[in-house]
Amino acid sequence: MAKQRKLGRTTDHRNHMLRNLTTSTLRSGRITTTLSRAKEAQKMTDKMITLGKRGDLHARRQAISYLYDDEVVGLLFSEIAPKFESRNGGYTRVLKLGQRRGDGSEMAILELVD
Repeated sequence: MAKQRKLGRTTDHRNHMLRNLTTSTLRSGRITTTLSRAKEAQKMTDKMITLGKRGDLHARRQAISYLYDDEVVGLLFSEIAPKFESRNGGYTRVLKLGQRRGDGSEMAILELVD
């Protein structure tokens, strides 16, 4: 895997957080999180969609090993990936929202491109 931001977390916590963010993005199509988390989750979400576009058994097993929900894997391979069949990357976008009221963190929306 490529170099990641540390996000102020231990390795295990960071990996689980990114897996959760990726699973949630694929399930709902849009999530709101901090800007740095959204940028990291965007990388993994795009990789999962690329696996879905490949569509073979090995790609499905790789997606199952990363994503937490088997229903999301089925959704990825049956509905999400076919929508992006003609697209060569850039499956997600990050939209900046401004600062969070409590601590001033930069917030963003991570969503699938339609």
